[in-house]
This record gives sequence, structure tokens and C-alpha cells, in this order.
Amino acid sequence: MGVAVRPTAPRCCFRLSIPLVIFALLLLYLSARSLGGRSGCGLVAQACVPGGTAPFQVRQESGPLEAPERKEPPCLGPRGMLGRMMRPFHASLNPEGDVGLSPYLAGWRALVEFLTPLGSVFAFASREAFTTVTALEARVHGPDAEHYLSLVTMAAWERRAGLLERPGEAPRDPARSSGSRTLLLLHRALRWSQLCLHRVATGALGGPDAGAQCSDAYGAALGPHHPWLVRQAARLAFLAFPGRRRLLELACPGTTEAEARAALARAAGTLEDVYNRTQGLLAERSLLQLA
Repeated sequence: MGVAVRPTAPRCCFRLSIPLVIFALLLLYLSARSLGGRSGCGLVAQACVPGGTAPFQVRQESGPLEAPERKEPPCLGPRGMLGRMMRPFHASLNPEGDVGLSPYLAGWRALVEFLTPLGSVFAFASREAFTTVTALEARVHGPDAEHYLSLVTMAAWERRAGLLERPGEAPRDPARSSGSRTLLLLHRALRWSQLCLHRVATGALGGPDAGAQCSDAYGAALGPHHPWLVRQAARLAFLAFPGRRRLLELACPGTTEAEARAALARAAGTLEDVYNRTQGLLAERSLLQLA
């Protein structure tokens, strides 16, 4: 019988090839890792943007993609028109539930600055508001300034001092009106401004134009307190009111229409907060009928 020969050569070659295969895989791994480090992409599956980070972050659990929050538009910033108006008005809402007069008037000055370029009807309203703001500022910074720190302190002082007008009686000299009556006039004008800006911000495409919406706001907030001649003049002025797109451009330049609408809605919301608190304080003290 012959002796069987064992096939040692193939197994020997196989054993010799194992280190070579491991070495090749190691080189492939190191090469891939080096490329991933240069491009910002690893070996795991992910959205990769060379030279930067992924535009979206993916949650580890299943769910929709999350986009990073958009930056606040410049018009709401410290130097923006709406931002300069909103900050003092917001600051007037003190924690005690009162309305600080100095920041309230600063907010009104910024609101007048915002309204003046928007058209003739706004210019008329802003001139009237400027005169009223100046009259109340004379008291806030006058010899009795300590009594004009807030709406509550002003109303209490003027009631004790007998300075309040009788309901429905206008003073002979408007310059000598009480601070409470002067604030009431600004309060009504603030309501019209708030309603107008809110309707411009939220009006539907194809719906009533901005002039019609702000005219309706005037009829609700100011018209009932104005004589017939003034109401007719305002009605004509609204016919030349700028369009919604133009108002949005003036309110928040350099943004999209959606961003401008959102910014204007936030500004109108701040005005509404101030109006609502002032309305409550005036009503509690029976001061809504002073003018």
C-alpha cells in the first residue's frame, strides 16, 4: 500500500495569506479614516457637508428633522424700528401690575417715529400723539414728578389734589388737562395703532387691503370719540393708505414677507399687552369717561 501524501502546500499558503489580508484591511481602515477626517465625514452614515457641519441635526430616535432656529430679524433688534418701540413699552409693564409713565412715553415717542413715514393719516395721528406725549412729559418731569412715576400714583395724586375733570367735560385749555385725561387720549390712540398693525400683519392674501382694515380699526377705537368732520377727513385719508406690502417693507426692511408679518405681529402683541393693563387700571379707577 502506498502512503498518502498530505496536502500541506495549500494550507501553508492559506496560513501565510491571513496576515496579508489583515494588513490590507488595516491599511484600508486607516486610509478611510484619514479621508473622513479631512472632509468632516466619518464612517457612520450621516449627512455630510465638506468643510462644515450638517445643515440639520438628526435625532438619535426616530422623528422629523429639526432645523436650527432662525435669527431674529434686525427690525426687532436694539437698533431696529420695531425693537426700539417694543422695548420701552415692555419695560413700562412693571412687576407690581402698574404702568410706568416714563418708559410708556418713551415707547410712544418710538411709535410716533415709526408711524410718521407710513402715510398722511399716520402723520396726522402721530402729530396729535406727539403733542399729547409732550404734555404728559411736562408733568412726568415737572415739579410734581414724584407723583407721576406710574399710572396708579398719578391717578391717586390727581384725585386727592382735585385735578381730575368731571366725566365728559373737556377743559377750556387743553394744555391744563390732568395727566390722567391726557393718558386716556394716548390710550385710545394706542388701541388704534395696535389694531391697525395687527390687521396688517395677519390679513389674508386677497382679503381687505391695509387701508380698509386700518380704517375699520379707526372706527372701532378712535372714531366714536372724534367729531363728524374729523371722522370724514380720516375716512378720505385712508383711501390713500399705503398697501400691505409697502407697510411691511417699512416696518421690517430686508426680510421676507413672512418674517415681516411675524415681526409686526409681535410688535402689535406688545402694544396689546400695554393696552390691556392700562385699560384695566383706568377702569378700576373710573377714569375711562374723562374724555
